[in-house]
Amino acid sequence: MSTFNVPTRVEVSETNQGIFDHLEKAVGFVPNLYATYAYSNNALKNYLDFANAPSSLKAKEKEVVNLAVSEVNGCEYCLSAHTAIAGMNGYSADQILELRAGKATFDSKLDALAQLAKNITENRGNTSQNVLDNFFKAGWTKENLIDTISLVGDKTISNYINNTTQIPVDFPAVKPL
Repeated sequence: MSTFNVPTRVEVSETNQGIFDHLEKAVGFVPNLYATYAYSNNALKNYLDFANAPSSLKAKEKEVVNLAVSEVNGCEYCLSAHTAIAGMNGYSADQILELRAGKATFDSKLDALAQLAKNITENRGNTSQNVLDNFFKAGWTKENLIDTISLVGDKTISNYINNTTQIPVDFPAVKPL
């Protein structure tokens, strides 16, 4: 496999340099995965626009999807990043481990969401009918379904970029389940 270095500010386009500057101010650093997106003149902006677009899913719900998808796709980087973010969103360490496994015994509605995200990812969109029925029975809507599928796609792209480039994880590393 090729070795990818994380590009620095001076190695990316002027547009991406502006995004790096914004990330430095907003987050305090440029995450390595975001910097890797900047190998493309357009991918980083496109990713951030998509990731930050309005959704029917709340931030805490998005982390359910992010963790389940990243676990299925075996993305150490995204698992580490979203474990940290999920903690900031109020999930305990034990809850995060459950979410990574695609379940949430502590909340039936989130359990249906976690199962759906895991099932969609494992089956490449060929969702099991019983998982889908359970999702709706738990109170989720068709809008939530479409937003969940969009988020699965969003997270899968990041997972694939990391899994292909193997860039260093700059969040506290997580252990395999």
